[in-house]
Amino acid sequence: MNKRHRWLATLIIAFGLLSCNSGDKQNKSLVISNTLAVDRAELASVPYREFLELLANKRDGKAFKLLDDEGKEYAYQLEKLGSDSVVNVLIWAEVPANGKLTLHLVEGEPAAVKSKTFARYVPERYDDFAWENDKIAFRMYGKALEGRPDDAQGLDIWAKRTDKLVIDEWYKTGDYHKDHGDGLDYYAVGMTLGAGDIAPYADEHIVYSKHYRDHQILDNGPLRTTFQLTYEPWEVNGQEVSVIKTISLDAGSQLNKVEAVYQYNGTEELPLVAGIALRKENGGQLIKNLEKGIAAYWEPTHGADGTLGVAVIGQKDLVHVSEGEGQLLAHFSATANEPLVYYNGGAWDKAGKVVNAQEWEQYLSTYKEKVNNPLRVSIN
Repeated sequence: MNKRHRWLATLIIAFGLLSCNSGDKQNKSLVISNTLAVDRAELASVPYREFLELLANKRDGKAFKLLDDEGKEYAYQLEKLGSDSVVNVLIWAEVPANGKLTLHLVEGEPAAVKSKTFARYVPERYDDFAWENDKIAFRMYGKALEGRPDDAQGLDIWAKRTDKLVIDEWYKTGDYHKDHGDGLDYYAVGMTLGAGDIAPYADEHIVYSKHYRDHQILDNGPLRTTFQLTYEPWEVNGQEVSVIKTISLDAGSQLNKVEAVYQYNGTEELPLVAGIALRKENGGQLIKNLEKGIAAYWEPTHGADGTLGVAVIGQKDLVHVSEGEGQLLAHFSATANEPLVYYNGGAWDKAGKVVNAQEWEQYLSTYKEKVNNPLRVSIN
């Protein structure tokens, strides 16, 4: 952008800010700060009421754009979390290492945002619930699959090497176990926790629930998809336990955020494990970093299908990681009716972003740093 165009863009922004804040004594801008020494491209979250109060003079319902100093427009999503009103503004922010991004709010219709996340219930495939972003895809199994010869237990992962959304297309054709250029489902879950699902752990054994019974989509893109899966009660070590899992997936991320709320009587903590299925073939590499909360696996190469990395990350440090029942087990504990937060997911080498175990561990380590140091949002 030359100097004349930059001057015109600044003039347009200033005029827009004066128009939408004509009653304010001073125009304000939104500043997103990155405190880490790595470039970041991810979602920054701002509480909606705070956003309106400070930037738009409480003009609820007004369409608006977010522009940087040079007039570039930034995509955003109004997050509702299943309610009728907006809770947060999610802004796709590209912020350099140790840098800042300044955005200005201007009234007007924003540019359409291409959907990068999506989820849906799949009744045509035995009650699957599937979700994806521009990097990876997942599914959980539903009631109709229980008792069938092809029944499976935990989280399934679909390998993608396209940024387009593929769930509807793959389910429509039914031909997703072969790579036609966009990826495939070759991951074997079996009767394990698969790619990082979670379950109670009693007497050194995983106590599996039945498949999920109810689902609710809270937000469905374009930049973050969030949904809940509800499980009916089952017996764990002599007591009745139930769980609601709230799962969210952001654009650009290899990992889901999982919030599991276990309900049971009593005040004692409930032991849990998040598991990763281990393969019988040689060549896989285990990654354990308790201080960073990482339990991960770089699988053996699956012939022409390539290689998957799978991981679990605790919101806090991990106290213990073990192996059992053919799985790598990250140990957690839950308190009744309080959310346990952790992250799970994977990456495929053929997508080209993460191509070996070292790069997978580095991605996970940086991801945990970002979790611990979210983008800071302030108003100037």
